Amino acid sequence: MAKENIIFGIYPVLEAIKSEIVIDKLFVQKGINNPKIDEIVSTMEASNVSISLVPEEKLYKLTHSNHQGVVAFSSPIDFFTLEEVVEKAQNQESKPLFLILDQISDVRNFGAIIRTAECTKVDAIIIQKKGGAPISGDTVKTSAGAIFKIPICKVDHIKDAIFYLQGSDIKVVAATEKTQESLYNVDFNQPIAIVMGSEGKGVSKSVLSLVDQKAALPLLGEINSLNVSVASGAFLYEVTRQRGL
Repeated sequence: MAKENIIFGIYPVLEAIKSEIVIDKLFVQKGINNPKIDEIVSTMEASNVSISLVPEEKLYKLTHSNHQGVVAFSSPIDFFTLEEVVEKAQNQESKPLFLILDQISDVRNFGAIIRTAECTKVDAIIIQKKGGAPISGDTVKTSAGAIFKIPICKVDHIKDAIFYLQGSDIKVVAATEKTQESLYNVDFNQPIAIVMGSEGKGVSKSVLSLVDQKAALPLLGEINSLNVSVASGAFLYEVTRQRGL
């Protein structure tokens, strides 16, 4: 995580919240008893910000300074609502293309995916407010600045986003090894949202039960999975190939 995104100490974090700085993730010292920190936590919970209770040693690793039991990471970008990006995508000439990231945890994978998404004209990337990688300086760097060129949507639940997209006549396809259906047999020449799963678990079972179609990449070697950023690139470039872009 890049230092320029760190806000630490009780009053600096409170002031950031009052100034309406977008907080992406909050770390709080486990077991600490302080009414001001309780105020910070309750405010962030109301905003569905991801909160992690961690040992004091973790906070010192993040700041190397007197953190007073609380460290926040501000977001370098503003977020879009799902409704506005869907409406915009439906009012353009090209067919809508969305990328849903189900609990991607590594900031460098996240940045690499954003970079590929921008290069393949993805209309927006949809992430869940809790559980995923924060948007940090490392994310910005790995994305090569693409993060400033593509809308990012934060939603309360991935499942609700899927229902909304399907209700907007956008087909949802999950990338998963738990199917015999090849990526190359999927019709991407229509409004599409692609779901990519986390590094360790892939797309969650609850999300898989909701999608319109599942698709897998052919794996011809002995390794049974690809890095999620590589897999995202393969899916997105198959979309561009089918659409003749």
